[in-house]
Amino acid sequence: MIDIESVTKIYTPKNPPAVDNLEFSIKDGEILGLVGLNGAGKTTTIRMTSGIILPTSGRIMVDGYDIVQDKVKAAANVGWIPELPNFEPNATPLQLMNYFAGFYNLKGKEAEERIMSLLEQVGLKEHLHKKLRSYSQGMKKRFSIAESIIGDPQNVMFDETLNGLDPEGVLFVRNLMMKLKKRGKAILLSSHILSEIQDMADRVVIIDHGKLIKTIKRSEMKTLGKTVVHVTVENFNADCKKILAKYGDVETKDNESMIRDLKIPETDLPSIPDELVKSGYRIVRFDPVGESLEEYFFNLIGGMK
Repeated sequence: MIDIESVTKIYTPKNPPAVDNLEFSIKDGEILGLVGLNGAGKTTTIRMTSGIILPTSGRIMVDGYDIVQDKVKAAANVGWIPELPNFEPNATPLQLMNYFAGFYNLKGKEAEERIMSLLEQVGLKEHLHKKLRSYSQGMKKRFSIAESIIGDPQNVMFDETLNGLDPEGVLFVRNLMMKLKKRGKAILLSSHILSEIQDMADRVVIIDHGKLIKTIKRSEMKTLGKTVVHVTVENFNADCKKILAKYGDVETKDNESMIRDLKIPETDLPSIPDELVKSGYRIVRFDPVGESLEEYFFNLIGGMK
């Protein structure tokens, strides 16, 4: 578990704080999504939590250890997968994994078994003797994941790890995070792919200019912002769109429509399928939901400018 308590990070006095009195927690057994525009303070927060840099003020507690007062013990409990991993290009994964194992007093057969297990989990067992300079960016991210969890940390930080991955890579990272969650790990996911965060996160923290703007629980995800009605009609035509347009602004692709900016109160929404059925249309889907996390995020941040 990680507690970030009134944390501020100032790089230079002439510039605004990169992180400004930020406060939230990452609980064991949960995935926390960290969302913000570029420069919002996401990576700075993760780097402070990992002990790479230290806060100017405030306190970060990692499983009861202060990241400043007990840096070695605190940092040992955090695994960080950066957006752009950078390793010695002429080294092999096997060489570096043995090197990293030493930090956690892993030796001999225990180290060998842990290393081979992790490299197999991330799909690099067949490439363990190849130099890292020959690795693609996706392979480097997979190796970075293996390296970051070799010490079996209780807390794992995924910093834009999904960025640039192919669909197979995204699925791999998603499955790994779910496995770690089931093992009771505290997981932070920072990503520009907000649909992934909405699907996976138990809570979402939105920050802007280093400040906490909003915390959203998973139970609130389906009721974000303005209601959008998803309608799929089997025998859709232009007249059907005219009916839907009476209730709000309509966007249509094939037989699927979305009604935004509703002209009626939500209590009157049942009148939409009633009218469609009376007009002879066969409804496949009628689903009033909140905005997507991405839509909600940009409306929230845009409204603050």
